[in-house]
Amino acid sequence: MTDKPVLVPGPSHPITITPAASRVVVRVGDTVIADTTAALSLKEASYPAVAYVPRADVDLARLERTDHHTYCPFKGDASYFSVPAAGPAGDNAVWTYETPHDAVAQIKEYVAFYPNKVTIEELPL
Repeated sequence: MTDKPVLVPGPSHPITITPAASRVVVRVGDTVIADTTAALSLKEASYPAVAYVPRADVDLARLERTDHHTYCPFKGDASYFSVPAAGPAGDNAVWTYETPHDAVAQIKEYVAFYPNKVTIEELPL
């Protein structure tokens, strides 16, 4: 049994997940970490949209799992990865919901990147 609250998105806190309308390329310097045309765009309440990239399109060898975890009552437990190539700026630069709540089940097997830690390019399809 868990004591973490589980909240369902609704009119007061909407979450929408749609296919991204662009190719998403994630880089550290000249090194490509991810490149996909299958990203999802997650828009949560008044926050900026976030591109979630399929793990299959991420160079996972360039990521290092960390012990950092956070919890969102709408999405679930988030696990983090660092991007060692980015140096200290790459610490906990990537997050993922490995067992997301049902309302956002689509983001399972996807990761997202902090735009202040890596370069995220959205290119025309």
